[in-house]
Amino acid sequence: MADSAHNPASTVDPAEIERFARIAEEWWDPRGKFAPLHHLNPVRLGFIRDRAAAHWQRNPLSDRPLQSLSLLDVGCGGGLICEPMARLGAQVAGIDAADRNIATARRHAAGQDLAIDYRETTAEVLAETGAQFDIVLALEIVEHVADVGLFLQSVGRLAKPGGLVFLSTLNRTAKAWALAIAGAEYVLGWLPRGTHDWRKFLKPSEVVRGLRSAGVEPQEIVGVVYSPLSRAWSLNKRDLDVNYMLYGSKGVG
Repeated sequence: MADSAHNPASTVDPAEIERFARIAEEWWDPRGKFAPLHHLNPVRLGFIRDRAAAHWQRNPLSDRPLQSLSLLDVGCGGGLICEPMARLGAQVAGIDAADRNIATARRHAAGQDLAIDYRETTAEVLAETGAQFDIVLALEIVEHVADVGLFLQSVGRLAKPGGLVFLSTLNRTAKAWALAIAGAEYVLGWLPRGTHDWRKFLKPSEVVRGLRSAGVEPQEIVGVVYSPLSRAWSLNKRDLDVNYMLYGSKGVG
């Protein structure tokens, strides 16, 4: 685990890392503490696949539309996104600051016979090595980091010129507090209490500004909305009040 005491320029929030590391064994339990991410996955995966396929002029419904593209999942947790991305043909690397998350991800990938490069590190440390990828994912992580500006700069550096960055997070609105914290954590019990801090939620304009400063130009922002009737998540361009996703392209010059 990264030691922020010895590295003042760090995105690591030790309390956040420890919170998720404590429940690392539950990543792949669809009824466990990460159940909300399992339910979110189809929408997230479809958004990434379709936009990436369009960017590289490929058929999103082919067996391996991301064939030969390098992909990095920042804050990969137990590998819930890495594994389906690998099945879509991408050459996948996943990084996380929690060693227990990486151990869980490696163990599960081995059981699925998937070759995924998992590393215990942070975005800023990896960016310093000069590593770059066609696609960089930062899903449900920016609201947990200690230094948002450094994180977004590092994510931008990790994308190749002409590559794509995908990010999803929570908006800092009263509605997000009511639904994502009061509702999801305290009333419905979908998430462990204390999972989120409303003060760390980010407005889309703040994310856009941070990505632009890193050379990434946002292309699309969409809301991710839950329907209690269908018990399913869907994309909604008009409702960014709670969950939202965006993607942007890295400039080539």
